[in-house]
Amino acid sequence: MPTAHSRRRRPPAPVPEEREFGRLELLLRLRRNPLTIWRTRHFREPIVAGEGLFGYGVVISDPDAVRHVLVENAANYRKDDLQRTILAPGLGEGLLTAEGEAWKRARRTLAPLFTPRSVAALAERMVAPAERTVARMLRRRSGRIVDISTDMTRMTYDILAETMFSNAIAGGADAFGKALTRYFETQGRIDPLDVLGAPTWLPRIGRWMARPAISFFEAQVKAIIAERQALHADAGWQPEKPDLLDALLAARDPETGTGLSEAEVGANIVTFIGAGHETTANALTWSLYLVSLAPDVRDALEAEIDAAGEDIAAAALSGERLSLTRAVIEEAMRLYPPVPSLSRTALADDVAAGHCVIPKGALVVISPYLLHRHETLWEAPDRFRPERFLPGAREIIPRYAYLPFGAGPRICIGLQFAMVEAVIVLAMLLRRLRFDYANEEAPMPTQRITLRPRDGMPMRVTERHSSR
Repeated sequence: MPTAHSRRRRPPAPVPEEREFGRLELLLRLRRNPLTIWRTRHFREPIVAGEGLFGYGVVISDPDAVRHVLVENAANYRKDDLQRTILAPGLGEGLLTAEGEAWKRARRTLAPLFTPRSVAALAERMVAPAERTVARMLRRRSGRIVDISTDMTRMTYDILAETMFSNAIAGGADAFGKALTRYFETQGRIDPLDVLGAPTWLPRIGRWMARPAISFFEAQVKAIIAERQALHADAGWQPEKPDLLDALLAARDPETGTGLSEAEVGANIVTFIGAGHETTANALTWSLYLVSLAPDVRDALEAEIDAAGEDIAAAALSGERLSLTRAVIEEAMRLYPPVPSLSRTALADDVAAGHCVIPKGALVVISPYLLHRHETLWEAPDRFRPERFLPGAREIIPRYAYLPFGAGPRICIGLQFAMVEAVIVLAMLLRRLRFDYANEEAPMPTQRITLRPRDGMPMRVTERHSSR
């Protein structure tokens, strides 16, 4: 008799090959979809090292070595130049791209906004934007096919606008979403000229095509800052509750007393709007798709959500009443990590975990996509099994085998915010709606900075009548 596991279809992913790739083919694969550069050995060997396109490189999939690089000796590793080349034009020197003292100052400034108490206070404000999305979907004809990735992007933008910016960025979801998509699809592609170390004055087609999106970001951010600065200049104005924008404008260096420059404020606004809703939207999109592949999971998930009660925010914060809902999201981020690759440059010779030799100048790659599908770390790594993350099973997963939000000093500052948001949204969607994938061809994951479905996520949305 077939088991529940065997009835679930295998989620789509590029099939790794045994053979080595020539230089030209590797460049083309990096350009089209970097996920396709990983060969079979990368999913079987804990360390793969040698000369490559970027010079000497070390690909690490050993949890102890990962801990060493990202935590124990993090000061020896800085973000590599190619990563900064891709991110900095659109995101500026924000929390994601800054280094050294600029990064430390920004991290200290923003950390109080993301404490567990702060996230709990924000959870209730996440509900209204999610309710509006559900209501909008219910107004559509039941059974209509829509690109659910677009809906998720819009909803997470609305949640960010309401919780982090007190609606200062409200109303621009569609325009900002289109600009972000353009940026990721153009600037987010690895350019062979950058890989080969060509002079910066040589034109890059991706960078040229990304200019309209970058100009849009700059104009929007200037307007947001100017409007809030005008309010701050009014002696009689007092914010009901200071938000991320207020914190950025009020930030002062404890040593010098100076504030963040307008460029630093703007860069962090774009970083949080871009990274803060794009990654969560992708996690939700993949979650809805994976649930559609697993009828047994969907049945159990709907039962859990129906039993959770009306206060979804409280249920999400409890950590118990929506444990399967959270596990589905964590398993979706295992198979399709929002940020599939982390890379660093070694500043000095090092040895990680007693056996991984890392020479000065080496490119060190830690790929959550590889880690999360590595044959030495997971049973049936390419299968959708959310039960891995249920209480009792979650605890035995090695800490540095699962990195959906990174690790160490540069771990995602908004990880608790993102997880609570994702649980609330998924529960509210599945309480009223069902989603079924509506295309013959499976959605192929494609790396464009984040991990997106290559051609969107067409899903048939129908109203669900719960048993509550």
